[in-house]
Amino acid sequence: MTQGDLITYYDDQTGERFGLTAGELGGWTAATAALLTDGCRLGPGSTAAVLLPPHWQTAAVLLGAWSAGLELSIRGWATAGLTPAGDALDVTFVERRRIGHWLDEIPAGRHQFVLGLAPHGEATAGVPDGYRDYTSSLRPYLGAHPPRHAIADHLPAVTDGTTYAEYARTAVAIADRNGIGPGDRVLIDTATQEQPLIWLLGPLAVGASIVLCAHLDESRLDKRIADERVTQVLR
Repeated sequence: MTQGDLITYYDDQTGERFGLTAGELGGWTAATAALLTDGCRLGPGSTAAVLLPPHWQTAAVLLGAWSAGLELSIRGWATAGLTPAGDALDVTFVERRRIGHWLDEIPAGRHQFVLGLAPHGEATAGVPDGYRDYTSSLRPYLGAHPPRHAIADHLPAVTDGTTYAEYARTAVAIADRNGIGPGDRVLIDTATQEQPLIWLLGPLAVGASIVLCAHLDESRLDKRIADERVTQVLR
């Protein structure tokens, strides 16, 4: 375990391991918020779709979009069809490998970003027409300060109308239901826990840290639990 990681990401298919401290995740979050507010001129009342798997970059996108006050569409997280056909959004974030398969079902956005989810946040290769690479677009905003104004609790966090306050209470309730508390280090299997309320917001809401595991290799599980000082496992 790297001391101080807030999120540690593993992909047992590729051998990737990448850790982010709270400060580093905060930097990515602030840069994403600046990209949306300053670069795209979006804010409270704007809508976004995020068609990305659980990943450390997905955490930055989600937290950045919420920091900017956007309403997120999260129906069908692991599948296409986030919004009814014809419903255009202000911004969409899409994983590169999904575009070729689900092009007709991905919701349109006035601003469209693609993520290759490469190790260490490298630029995406082969950016499709109509999209901008997220990590390249983010570079001018790295070092940005977090938004100055807190988002009002009564504003909607998601497009079904659930407010920020309600979403926060739900995240805490999910953490409590799963026995997660302050200081816990939670190993999460991304294949079974794909909703951000579970893999991201629940642990963060109660002061826990996260070990995200994609393509989890069962033969490595016990050693990883020991190495990462895991106290809770969500599978």
